[in-house]
Amino acid sequence: MTTATGTYSPQPGAAPLPRMIAAQAVLETRMLLRNGEQLLLTVVIPTLLLALFSSVDIVDTGKGKAVDFLTPGILALAVMSTAFTGQAIATGFERRYGVLKRLASSPLPRWGLMTAKTASVLVTEVLQVVLLTAIAFALGWSPHGAGTLTSVAAVLLLLVLGTAAFSGLGLLMAGTLKAEATLAAANLVFLLLLVGGGVIVPLDKFGPAAQHVLGLLPISALSDGLRAVLQHGAGMPWGDLGILAVWAVVGLAAAGRLFRWE
Repeated sequence: MTTATGTYSPQPGAAPLPRMIAAQAVLETRMLLRNGEQLLLTVVIPTLLLALFSSVDIVDTGKGKAVDFLTPGILALAVMSTAFTGQAIATGFERRYGVLKRLASSPLPRWGLMTAKTASVLVTEVLQVVLLTAIAFALGWSPHGAGTLTSVAAVLLLLVLGTAAFSGLGLLMAGTLKAEATLAAANLVFLLLLVGGGVIVPLDKFGPAAQHVLGLLPISALSDGLRAVLQHGAGMPWGDLGILAVWAVVGLAAAGRLFRWE
């Protein structure tokens, strides 16, 4: 029996790029879901905040049910906790321990690694949105206009742009600061934006001048945009989408230029 020349010869080489990115995205997602601290930040805290402030009259959220005001803000907080805080901390320590340096020398290109991390963030956010939406409905949430094509498109666009904006800022922080500084700064920003980003406390409680400045923050734009669609039944919130788009472009561009891999 004869065989063609080279039939059993080794053929070393990298896997197709889409397969490499998908494999890395699956690995990133599994690592995130196995990390107890990450789950506390991305799942437990938003869930507890939604349940607590919807059930106990602590903050004046204006007319209507508290859960109708809080749910869009908590969804925005979930996006920030995953795309910004969690990703910044995890990437910062990966950079410190040399994980990124080793991955950068693999056949997977650096932009492919960033794409895999973003895909992992999106998968986690889908799980967050499903969980928080189910809890909100159990608490009596009544979204307005949520079934129309325009509102669904608006919500998806807000979530995607919000993810891009927070991912860029998180990677910028993780790629320029030391891991310990990233840990402290990311948690501090999380707490400050939780209080002053329109998530739980309405922005009009801060006065006209502060309200104007805080309204330019990505968490405020995402919260207000989701609230305009889901609570008030508005169409496309172009102003909030524009703010998020600017933050996304600036954050991702700065991260791509300034990110240090070691």
